[in-house]
Amino acid sequence: MHTCIVGVDIAKKTFDVALPLDGPGKYRTKAKLSNDPLGFEAFFDWLRRHAHGAAICMEATGIYHEALALALVQEGFVVYVINPAQIAAYARSELSRTKSDRTDAKLIARFGVAQTQLTRSLQPWVPPTPAQRRLRALVHRLNDLEGMRQMEANRLDVSEATVVPSIEQVIAALDAQILAVRKEIDDHIDSDPDLRRDRDLMISIPGIGQTTAAYLLGCLGDLRRFAQPGKLDAFVGLNPSIRESGQWKGKTTLSRLGNALLRAKLYMPAMVAVRYCARMQAFYERLTARGKPRKLALAAAMRKLLHIAWGVVRSGRPFDPELMLAT
Repeated sequence: MHTCIVGVDIAKKTFDVALPLDGPGKYRTKAKLSNDPLGFEAFFDWLRRHAHGAAICMEATGIYHEALALALVQEGFVVYVINPAQIAAYARSELSRTKSDRTDAKLIARFGVAQTQLTRSLQPWVPPTPAQRRLRALVHRLNDLEGMRQMEANRLDVSEATVVPSIEQVIAALDAQILAVRKEIDDHIDSDPDLRRDRDLMISIPGIGQTTAAYLLGCLGDLRRFAQPGKLDAFVGLNPSIRESGQWKGKTTLSRLGNALLRAKLYMPAMVAVRYCARMQAFYERLTARGKPRKLALAAAMRKLLHIAWGVVRSGRPFDPELMLAT
């Protein structure tokens, strides 16, 4: 585990960096580097001069961080990409009241150093393959198009007759784009042996079809990178959040500190699995019989689907209902 950590606060066009020095509150910083290859080269030069052998810690900021993270890995640096919620929680623990790009870079550096001092495991970031990046872009585009179509369909129900033809034309155009992107996703997965193998394993699971498998592969990448299914739960935000203090016990909910898109895309597959897979139905009914709210029981079914997907991909064997309860 590295003890020399450089914090990076990255935005769409620029990023700031901070290196903790000996002595409280002392840092070496560099501000407003451009988030492009020229800025990356300037950062590499700064690292060679001031932080040789350091690890780099940054937040997951949509896709803005990825080009820099990839360039750093290619240069031989270890990169940690952190959930922004973890950084925000750490800031609250410090009672931090100041927020700027430079102070955020220092905060991220302190977070990384604190994790190493507590011997907590920061997992080095593993770059997605070009095929995985392309699939992720395609499934996000599909989700955007489907969202736009739903908005237009909602307008159609309440609009004056005068504008209905315009809305119908937009819906028709979006339908054509959705079909084209779906075909591009299918063709892309079929053309890549690794993606095709994992997709075929996933669609053997009741409730998971071609589209859900594409979202899982696009948003998660290679499921084998998760050493335990619990880490997968946390990545998606399906891990339980328990609230209790002393004799008071609050409701158990989902943490929701993860990939919201995947949570949304797993909802209907879980509904289908609960209805049509006898083992999943029995699992769901056991939970509701013990007094679990139906919404929480369905979330558990979503989590079970994730575990099964993880299991079939790691084992290389299609879904076996006899082994389901062991996942």
